Amino acid sequence: MGSADLGNYGDIEDADKLHRNILSVHDGSPGIGRYDEVRPFYTTDAYAVQGNQGPEWRSVHIGLDIFLPPGTPVFAPLDGKVHSFQDNAHDRDYGPTIILEHQVSESLTFFTLYGHLNRPSLEGLKVGKTILAGTEFCQIGPMPENGNWSPHLHFQVILDMLDKQGDFPGVTFPDKRAVWKSLCPDPWLLITGEPSPPPPTRLAAPEILQFRQQHLGKNLSVSYKKPLNMQRGWRQYLFDDTGRRYLDTVNNVAHVGHEHPRVVRAGQRQMAVLNTNTRYLHESIIRFSEALLATFPPAVPAALAAGKNSASPATFPSALEVAFMVNSGSEANELAMRLAKNYTRQKDMLVVEVGYHGNTQGCVDISSYKFEGPGGKGAPPFTHVTPIPDAYRGLYRGNTLETGRKYASHIGQAAQKIKESGRGVAAFICESVISCGGQVTLPPGYLAEAARQVRAAGGLFIADEVQTGCGRHGRHFWAFEEHGVVPDIVTVGKPIGNGHPLGVVVTTRAIADAFANGMEYFNTFGGNPVSCTIGLEVLRVIQDEGLQQNALETGDYLRHGLSHLASQFPIIGDVRGPGLFLGFELVKDPALRTPAAAEATYLANRMRELGVLMSTDGPFHNVLKIKPPVVFGKKDADFLLGMLERVLGEDVMKT
Repeated sequence: MGSADLGNYGDIEDADKLHRNILSVHDGSPGIGRYDEVRPFYTTDAYAVQGNQGPEWRSVHIGLDIFLPPGTPVFAPLDGKVHSFQDNAHDRDYGPTIILEHQVSESLTFFTLYGHLNRPSLEGLKVGKTILAGTEFCQIGPMPENGNWSPHLHFQVILDMLDKQGDFPGVTFPDKRAVWKSLCPDPWLLITGEPSPPPPTRLAAPEILQFRQQHLGKNLSVSYKKPLNMQRGWRQYLFDDTGRRYLDTVNNVAHVGHEHPRVVRAGQRQMAVLNTNTRYLHESIIRFSEALLATFPPAVPAALAAGKNSASPATFPSALEVAFMVNSGSEANELAMRLAKNYTRQKDMLVVEVGYHGNTQGCVDISSYKFEGPGGKGAPPFTHVTPIPDAYRGLYRGNTLETGRKYASHIGQAAQKIKESGRGVAAFICESVISCGGQVTLPPGYLAEAARQVRAAGGLFIADEVQTGCGRHGRHFWAFEEHGVVPDIVTVGKPIGNGHPLGVVVTTRAIADAFANGMEYFNTFGGNPVSCTIGLEVLRVIQDEGLQQNALETGDYLRHGLSHLASQFPIIGDVRGPGLFLGFELVKDPALRTPAAAEATYLANRMRELGVLMSTDGPFHNVLKIKPPVVFGKKDADFLLGMLERVLGEDVMKT
């Protein structure tokens, strides 16, 4: 299932590309497709079967495939007679198929199946015809005649026909694997006289878990009560080791889709030529920086210039025009803090309750989600926590301008306390939509007023766009734009590399120049040609494929669908978020808004059983977050909504 030789999932879906990849693997010699292996070929929509647990796929191969040129003769391995043969002209799996019957003794009869054959080679065959061992009786078929597969012979041993005649499966469902293997043993011994060679070593999920627990950090968590062993990704899907396909609604790292072929190809091409550091000149960092900086708004948003906000345009910074390349969102936020502290000559940071900004020590020190959570030791002396601006269950309720200003007033109050202690503010850092806090959408007026107050105190405003940037918002490329404010520093991470380790800090000329104080800033991997080439291609894909617009349209469609479910199921207390950065909160009592954490955990694990990957978040772990790759479309939204309706209607979800 996870073979890198077959190419990406798009290559597997394309018969010609798959054929070329198979030819390149066995390079003229006979190629072998193993018995009892999971095949990704059978996991497309064309092969889906609706089962009790959502879509299911026959993915486990219970025959042996031998890849040879079309027209290659096939000889009987031992004496037998024709039990059945079918043209299968309309069968996308096999094409022409022959089954021979072999009577070894009065008490032992078994069958051999030969699939993907050349149609003309079947002339003269009839049921009951004797075929002697070593006799040629058919040939391997060409692609158009054998289900359009790469030319090969499918060879299968069958101990009991089960009255299926010629219509006998060559692949089975993973949960029926043991049963079908008992009926169809490994044919290797029959055709070679030797035991089957051991399969390539692949660790099963229990072995992987055991090693992780013994040799990796014990606080390295896994998702779901029954962990998944993932082998392949494609667009909005992930595939496990059984070939089960999952709709991924939580992986915002693969921003333009898992294994996007253009992004993969761009990285591979550059990796084959050069990858070095920024002490050498290379145009890739220039091309990427130009494209990225062009996505940021002007110094003063048009709405502010027109006087549509209480904040004065004079309080806003110069244009965001300088980029620093790093490797992750955590590293971006670390550097952002260095820039702010250097520029202001202060250390104190204003942060938001349940905010999360990364896994380094510096980032943990400003992440309430971490230092006030399990294992945390509370806020460090230079970190000051302000209330989460949660209009649904926070200190102030209602998604109004007045609510936003009330929450923002705490920024000024915290800054005043810092001033009274004889210190000053370095920066206020805030996610443009608060992610780990429960997909909390900031109320109107909050971010602009918070920025105004922190700047009035001499500090800077850092917008953390690690999870929300690059068009996911839909209406805007950067989520902070929704609030009519331009930050002093913006941090970018996960989405810009589409899974490749890449992050960026973007800031003003004045802040960047102040940082150039004689101490060199050098990052070994930051800004290398491969990373910059990948980042540039991600930006081009977003533009070329209209993914920001898709995030807007699909996000609106999905949010309306979730709101409809909320009208049917009172356990959904709130639906929120822009574009494809949504969340819905589960509550036991709509009036009291009592968190339904156990139900949220059940829903996430139940959805995983139904083929949808979801995850919980928020301080009470009762918010289901939806932040899929932005190729996620309305068809995916319908499937997600359908499965949600099914689970929400189950007895365990009725509170």
